[in-house]
Amino acid sequence: MDLNNHDISFGDRRLVGQKKAISQVEKILQSGRLSHSYLITGPDGSGKTAFALALAEIINGIDNYTDLKGSARSKKSSWYTHPDIHVFIPLPSKVGHDELLARLKLLSEDPYEIVDFTMRPVLTEAESSKNLMAFYSIAYYHEEIRPRTVYKPNEGDRTVIVITGIETMKKESANAFLKLLEEPSDNILFILTASKTDQLLPTITSRCQQIRLQTLSNDEVAAGLMKYDQHDEKTAHFLARLSGGNYSLSRFFDPESLQKNRLELIDFLRYSYIQDVPEILAIIQHWNSSLSRENQIALCNSMEHFLRDLMVYRDTGTEELIINIDQIDVIKNFCSSMKEARITDMIEHLHHLKGLLYQNVQLKFIFTALSIRFSHLMRGLDAPISKDNRWQHMPAYSDL
Repeated sequence: MDLNNHDISFGDRRLVGQKKAISQVEKILQSGRLSHSYLITGPDGSGKTAFALALAEIINGIDNYTDLKGSARSKKSSWYTHPDIHVFIPLPSKVGHDELLARLKLLSEDPYEIVDFTMRPVLTEAESSKNLMAFYSIAYYHEEIRPRTVYKPNEGDRTVIVITGIETMKKESANAFLKLLEEPSDNILFILTASKTDQLLPTITSRCQQIRLQTLSNDEVAAGLMKYDQHDEKTAHFLARLSGGNYSLSRFFDPESLQKNRLELIDFLRYSYIQDVPEILAIIQHWNSSLSRENQIALCNSMEHFLRDLMVYRDTGTEELIINIDQIDVIKNFCSSMKEARITDMIEHLHHLKGLLYQNVQLKFIFTALSIRFSHLMRGLDAPISKDNRWQHMPAYSDL
């Protein structure tokens, strides 16, 4: 395999940020010495799948996400049409083959497309709350993944197997897959991705060369939104601040709606303080019915930014570090009225409940519980229900 090309440029055309990881991979490629397996790790939205697909392409000489400087060895347009690149995503226990193919097709059109079943249960219904837990069952492994590993390369240098979300492998599947990693053939290369490495078998981790992606900075997210998604600079930076470093998610944000909701969340805090139940429920119902899951998460991020602004201004009395500077008068009023507010605890509660959105718990339940907690924390009091008994806010919904 001739990868000893010092002009190879990895990710010039599509990857967002990750300069350190790109430099690491370029050195590997220029050395011409490839491992049989790579584990790409990093937080959600950092671009692990896009990075994995770009690596798969460059290994088999496809000039698409990368820039091979005229030295492409394949005539294929992308990984999707190459016979030696096989991509797998975690699947729910019962899902049609057509649904899987539809998601891979979307991924071929855009490597940052959200295709996982947890965040996007149904492709045609953006606001579906149907909970679909996706994983690699032993049947999925034996029927789909294992057969591809015995294929000899047809056109490329290696048979490349990309397995995203490897941490979702069931125990028996992981043990079976481990045997492949322990005795790999010369013609196969695995590219795995994982967000939660603590859920992986240590023996799998130890047999892979790791590539660590970092949380994207606001500037990197904004640059991607301007370059690839045609947002103007002001909108791109506004969305980036709400992204939490998740570029993929930020592309689903509705800027106009989020600007409006930013004002509504201030009302939500006011009404939570005085426990104006009708107004609280009206706001929550509006958010629950009008916002997609992605924009609900953006709303939580926007609330966290506002709470952090309150904490910064209360502690420093300066405006330089305030994100919501257009709301500085509101921030001053809040700080004056809530001198004993336990803002750090409010952010912690918000983090916990925001995590339930990723589990497809409805926003109306989450924010009702959040309002009850905030009403006490804003007065410097303990939340009425302890962390060990959160379910007592709403006995009918024990997952809160």
